[in-house]
Amino acid sequence: MRAAPQIKSPETARNRRTVLKQILVRVAEGDRAAFAKLYQMTSMKLFGVVLRILRREDLAEEVLQEIYVSIWENAAKFDANRASPISWMATIARNRAIDTIRRRQPDIVEDDHLMNNVIDETAKPAQLLEMSDDLRRLEHCLDGLDEVRSEMVRLAYLEGYSRQELAARFDQPVGTIKTWLRRSLMQLRDCLGI
Repeated sequence: MRAAPQIKSPETARNRRTVLKQILVRVAEGDRAAFAKLYQMTSMKLFGVVLRILRREDLAEEVLQEIYVSIWENAAKFDANRASPISWMATIARNRAIDTIRRRQPDIVEDDHLMNNVIDETAKPAQLLEMSDDLRRLEHCLDGLDEVRSEMVRLAYLEGYSRQELAARFDQPVGTIKTWLRRSLMQLRDCLGI
C-alpha cells in the first residue's frame, strides 16, 4: 500500500524560497557547490518550463544548460524584492526557450509567466502538490474568462498554437488574436492579483 503524499505547507514553501535566496547569493559570489545545489533543487522545474514551450526533450536539455550558464553569470542581478528565486529563474528559462523558438520558427505565440505554473507531464508527485494551489487559482481565473478567450489562452499557452493557427481556428485576423490574448492575460493578472 502506497503512503499518502505529503502536502507542503505555506511555511515549507517560504523556507524553500529562503534557502534558494541564500543559495543565489552564494552563486553570485562564485560558489560552485552552491550552484550545484541550485541546479539540484530547480532543474526539474525549469526543464518542465522549457519542455512545455519547446516540446522537444533533446532541445529542452540543450537549452537548459544555456539557462544555467545565464543564471551563473547573472546571479548577482537577482533582486528578492522583485521576484521569488524560482520566478526569476523561470523567467530566464522562458525567455531562452522563446528565443530558441524565434530563431527556428517565426510567429509563435509568446509564453507568459502566468502560465509557468501549469502542470507539465514530466513533473513528479511532490512537484505537482507544490503547484496545485497555484494551479487551482489559475484554473479558477481561466474559468472566469469568456469561453472563447479561455479556450484561446489554453490553446496558445498549453498547446503551443501560433497566432496564425489561432486566427484560422477562430476565423479572426492575427491582430485581433494578439489583442484578445493580451487582454485575457491582463484579466488573468488582475484575477491572480499579480
